[in-house]
Amino acid sequence: MSMPNIPNITPIIDLNRCDTINLLLSSIALEEIGLSHILNAEGEKLQHFLKHSPNCIDDYLIINESINKTLRTVVKSQILLQFKLEDVIELDKRSHCGHESCDESCDESCDESCDESCDESCDESSYDSSSSKFEE
Repeated sequence: MSMPNIPNITPIIDLNRCDTINLLLSSIALEEIGLSHILNAEGEKLQHFLKHSPNCIDDYLIINESINKTLRTVVKSQILLQFKLEDVIELDKRSHCGHESCDESCDESCDESCDESCDESCDESSYDSSSSKFEE
């Protein structure tokens, strides 16, 4: 059997910090939608089971255990998504996305350490106000 021939693919992805933050937020939202579909399916499964409610208590225990395991997994995923969201929010605070200028964003939403970092890292001449991003 011969080895597969893998083409040399070098995609060039050009994303700035704000685009990356938006993509991260979108991914969190899509994961939340996926989890909501799982919860809905579990609800439908339970409704279907109760419509055809068998007489055996063991069947009730089995369906209860199954749904309980699924709910525990969804809760674990929710905790991870919460951590991810908190990290993205922190990243957004440090990146000054969507602000007109670095000085205004520091005055409005940051503490003294931000003022120092803005003074060191932001140069008004390098700010492109039409695209809301700093040019390097």
